[in-house]
Amino acid sequence: MDNSFLQENQDNLKEILKPFQQELKQGQRLADFIKKCIRSAERDDFLQLDELLNSKLAKDAEQEEKLSACKPFFDELREYSREQVEKYRLEFIEDLTRLGAEAGLTIEIDFPRFTLLKGIYGEIDFAARTTTINKKVLKSIDPRRIVTALARLKKQLYDRPFDPQAYIDGCYETYVGICKKENLTAGTPVPIYQFYLEYVISLQSIAFFSNMDKSKFRGYSLEQFGVDIWRYCEADIGGTTNGMQLKLGSGRKSLWLIDRTGERRQIGVISFLKEDNS
Repeated sequence: MDNSFLQENQDNLKEILKPFQQELKQGQRLADFIKKCIRSAERDDFLQLDELLNSKLAKDAEQEEKLSACKPFFDELREYSREQVEKYRLEFIEDLTRLGAEAGLTIEIDFPRFTLLKGIYGEIDFAARTTTINKKVLKSIDPRRIVTALARLKKQLYDRPFDPQAYIDGCYETYVGICKKENLTAGTPVPIYQFYLEYVISLQSIAFFSNMDKSKFRGYSLEQFGVDIWRYCEADIGGTTNGMQLKLGSGRKSLWLIDRTGERRQIGVISFLKEDNS
């Protein structure tokens, strides 16, 4: 018998089966969704319940003819979870503010985002039970743990001696070194990434270069770089000891830094120009 006959019938049956399988899959997804809602209600997990009942799957379940009876129950649970989440949000903000103040931290909150000083930014995700601080994820929304993490980061970035004059003079030396190596004229903007890497290298001791021992490497994070640039700008000392003024500009490959106005913006190039005293 010609195999094409069998193949043709197989293909036809597959086409008939396809929508039936899709319907079964959709039905299973909706059934699993309702089970999640039930489990969340059993645990009084109003954070997850609020997320579930405001999702597309909730709308799909309500519009499914066989599940349309769920809608009034969804509506009641949706209102309950909304009220509980709002209550929790207000208590969370109050606790985070209070605990921060007790730790000597002035946390500015515009929920779900918050800031501490310049260069420390965070965002709360109730649904995922996570807090992101400077792109690092803390798997908790406990205000105490958040304050502990903020205090630790503040100590790393701010609680150390900082001499703005020595800092900007060091930055200028790095810039001059790049210009010499690249045969650039003074005042030419150089890529901020290149500058950052060269500056980190300039911080290393002779002991590190002698054997490249990782334990002797002096780290200098991008976070620290951004904060130090801001602390220099905030000091308003005018420039380097030989009268050169820092200039930051946009570019294709950029870093998020803090400019003279205290705002975060993408910086692509850096240069130093002679101060205009006219």
